[in-house]
Amino acid sequence: MPVFDFKNSPEDAKVSQCTYTVFRTNKSETSPQQPILVLDNKDKKLKHHTCGVFVNPAKRTSFEAKDESGVVSADILQIDARFVSLLKWLGENHINVRLSGADREDGYAVYKIREIALGGTGKLSAEDGFLQFMIERLLASDAPSEEAEDEDKEESGDSMKLTSIQSITDFINCAGRTLPDNIRLWARRNLAVTRSHEVSPEERRHAQRALSIMMNVQWKSNYFETIDIEEARRILDEELYGMEKVKQRIIETIIQINRTHTLPAYGLLLIGPAGTGKSQIAYAVARILKLPWTTLDMSSINDPEQLTGSSRIYANAKPGIIMEAFSMAGESNLVFIINELDKAASGKGNGNPADVLLTLLDNLGFTDNYIECMIPTVGVYPIATANEKDRISAPLMSRFAVIEIPDYTREEKKIIFSRYALPKVMKRIGMRENECSLTDDGLEEVMEIYKDTSGIRDLEQAAEHLAANALYQIEVNHVESVVFDRDMVRGLLP
Repeated sequence: MPVFDFKNSPEDAKVSQCTYTVFRTNKSETSPQQPILVLDNKDKKLKHHTCGVFVNPAKRTSFEAKDESGVVSADILQIDARFVSLLKWLGENHINVRLSGADREDGYAVYKIREIALGGTGKLSAEDGFLQFMIERLLASDAPSEEAEDEDKEESGDSMKLTSIQSITDFINCAGRTLPDNIRLWARRNLAVTRSHEVSPEERRHAQRALSIMMNVQWKSNYFETIDIEEARRILDEELYGMEKVKQRIIETIIQINRTHTLPAYGLLLIGPAGTGKSQIAYAVARILKLPWTTLDMSSINDPEQLTGSSRIYANAKPGIIMEAFSMAGESNLVFIINELDKAASGKGNGNPADVLLTLLDNLGFTDNYIECMIPTVGVYPIATANEKDRISAPLMSRFAVIEIPDYTREEKKIIFSRYALPKVMKRIGMRENECSLTDDGLEEVMEIYKDTSGIRDLEQAAEHLAANALYQIEVNHVESVVFDRDMVRGLLP
C-alpha cells in the first residue's frame, strides 16, 4: 500500500508528516470490518460516538476530539482511497463531525461520519445532507488509481473552490479522484467558466447546467459482477413463454459476461413481427443485468441533433436525448432499448439519426454537442428492436448480434391466452380465479378471431375485454361467475 509523503519545511515536519496508508476497495457498504478509515487508539480514548474535527490531512493527518482530560489527537493510520479528498475537505472547512466506530487490534475503525452542529450537540446541521450524499456517492464509486492520487497532489492548491456553485465545487473536490480523468478535467474547466467575468451570463448558465447534469451521473467502471444463471433463467421463464432458442442466446450472453466480467462487444438486435414480445425480452435482460434502462423510439426522431444535442452558442441549446438518458438513469452503466430501429427517419437534410448511434454502439465514447465532453459508453448495453431487417443499414446491423423472434403458433397462443394473459388481467382488476373462464369452444373462437394477427398484443386486449365484461355482469347482474362459450365470445369480441 502506498504511503503519502507531503513535503514541507523542516520546522513543520513534526506536524505535517503523513501517518496513513491508503487501502483500495470497491465495497459499497461500511462496517467495523470494512471501515472508511482507521485511527490510532493506543490510549483507548476514542469511544463509539466521538465528536471532533479532522485536521487537514494535507498538513496534519489526525483527528482531534475533546474529553475530560482535554484535547485528544489521534493519527489516521489507514484510509479508503475514495475518501482521501473528502477528509481533506472536512479538514479545510473545519466541519465538526461525529464518528461511529469500533475498537480493533489495529486501531479505531470508523464506519460512519455525521456532521453535527457547532458545540458538539447531537443535532445535525443543514450541511449533513451534503456530507451523507457525498459518502453514498463515494461508496458507489470505484477506487481511484495511483495516478489520480499523484495528479491530485498537483491540484491541491487550485482555487476553484471559490465559486458561486459551491455544492458542485465541493463535490468535485471530494470525489474528483473517482471520476474518469477526462470528465474530471472537463469539470474543472467548466467551473472556471462559471466564475469567469470574461464570458457572457449565458455561457456561465450553460456551463453550470452542463456541470449539474454530469455530476449527477455516477461514472462507473465496466466491471460486472457474476450473474446468477439460475436466476436469469427464472426471469426469462417468468417473462416469456416458449422461445427456447431466444432464451438460450440470452443465457449464452450472460455466461460470456460471467467469464470476462465485461459486457459483450455487440448488443442485441431483436427482429420479429409486432406483438411477439421483443420489448419484453429487452426489459427481462435489463432485470437480469440489474441495470437501469431507458428507451429510445427511433420512429419519432427525424433530426440527428435530437440525439447529439445542440451547441451552446445557441440561446435555447440543450443536451440530446442520449445524454438526458444518462442523467435520468443516474449512472453510466445502463441498458439502452432502441425501439423500431428499422423505422428511423432519414432526417431533414442533416444526416440520418440512426447513424448517430454508431458511436454509441462502438463503446468508444459518445460526444454530446451541448456537454462538449467524451462520455464513456463501455457500460452501455444496447438492445434494439425491429420488425423488418431489410430496412436497417449494414453498418448498424454489424454492431449487433441478431436474434430473430418467430411468431407464436396457434397452440402457443392458446396457452399464453389461457394461462398467462387472462389470469394476469383478472389479478390486476381484483377478480378471483373462478369468476371468469372460457369453454374449449370459446377459447377456439378467440383463436379463430385473431388467427390473422401476429404476436399476442391483440390477445391481451381480448383478455382485457372479456375480464371487464365478466366483472360487469358479476357486479350489475349479480351472478357468481361468467363462463364464455363460442357464441358469447363471438358476440363480444370484434
